Amino acid sequence: MEMSRSSFRLLLLGFLLVSSYAASDSVYDTFVQCLSNHSAPSHQASSIVYAQTNSSFTNVLRSYIRNERFNTSSTPKPLIIVTPSDESQVQAAIICSRDIGILLKIRSGGHDYDGLSYVSDIPFFILDMFNLRSINVNITDETAWVQAGATLGELYYRIWEKSSVHGFPAGVCPTLGVGGHLSGGGYGNMLRKHGLSIDHIVDAQIINVNGSILDRKSMGEDLFWAIRGGGGASFGVILSYKVKLVRVPEIVTVFRVEKTLAQNATDLVYQWQHITDKIDNDLFMRLLLQPIMVKSDNGSAKAQKSSKTVRETFISLFLGDATRLVSVMNKDFPELGLKKEDFMEMSWIESVLYWANFNNGTSVNVLLNRTLESEKYFKAKSDHVQKPISKDGLEGLWKKMIELGKTGWCSIHTEGE
Repeated sequence: MEMSRSSFRLLLLGFLLVSSYAASDSVYDTFVQCLSNHSAPSHQASSIVYAQTNSSFTNVLRSYIRNERFNTSSTPKPLIIVTPSDESQVQAAIICSRDIGILLKIRSGGHDYDGLSYVSDIPFFILDMFNLRSINVNITDETAWVQAGATLGELYYRIWEKSSVHGFPAGVCPTLGVGGHLSGGGYGNMLRKHGLSIDHIVDAQIINVNGSILDRKSMGEDLFWAIRGGGGASFGVILSYKVKLVRVPEIVTVFRVEKTLAQNATDLVYQWQHITDKIDNDLFMRLLLQPIMVKSDNGSAKAQKSSKTVRETFISLFLGDATRLVSVMNKDFPELGLKKEDFMEMSWIESVLYWANFNNGTSVNVLLNRTLESEKYFKAKSDHVQKPISKDGLEGLWKKMIELGKTGWCSIHTEGE
């Protein structure tokens, strides 16, 4: 009987899938044997390695995928996922992937929206660092050792456990992964006062391609410089960073103010550009621009019409009390028209929750939650403006954002001089 083309295609596809799984199993067996030779008994090695045929493989893979664009059936999958729980297993995983000749992608469980840590066009393994997230805070010398798999929320929480007047300058999203955030630079809402996160890294532990654990002294200043902004995975696997904590006031102040185009938004944004890098360094202001629908009231519910506009939201953290902030705003940005009742005073750890959009009164324990809802087909880009945008340029930006609708928004902040 002659086989139809469609049947042949299905048979060929089935053969390729079986061959793929067989190859994956072979790689799995080889890797587990290598891992057990270098770090742990085979039963322990097999418990931290997931092949594609493992029933838990998909759940482990998807647990830290933050963008649905990279969570499809056609997205390239790793041959295996390694989830080490101690340093020796990381060392062994590096040596084994090198000896087998398979690319190793390192994932620390944060905000990898572009899939750089879990997607590749060539065969690869994932070294998933989420189990390595211990944090040791030493208030006496104002430092903390934090492992790469920890989140910023976990770091902030552990600092708060020890002190109400210490913090760390890093991102405003608690679910950011320490490994990627710090090795890439790290900025947040204490940027103008304390600079980047990497400015406060005083030591680190990295495992090189030979499986050796290096600290700042043994790796040398060139490599230590490179892993603070150049991406840790470019040079090895970051195990942990030692960071210098910063002092924060017992009371900080926040505010959130919204304006639309009908409320002189263009002039406010234009003026903001000219003062925000010169204002008091204790003040950080982020400007969020979003297209929205508004209803015009013509005296009758039936006569109401909806139209599109742009809403600007000024979100701020001030490292000081409201009285001093009133003075700063009246002196340098009176156009915003803020009064003391517009401000909220709170502790620094409460401001972390405020900036993460949690409701007032939310328990600080929420910072220990590593769960983050995946984005739907998300893409974002960043750029730097060398000089203020003109009013005509801003008007053009509003027009484009209104045209694009929900897909067009931007968040702007300044780094200061």
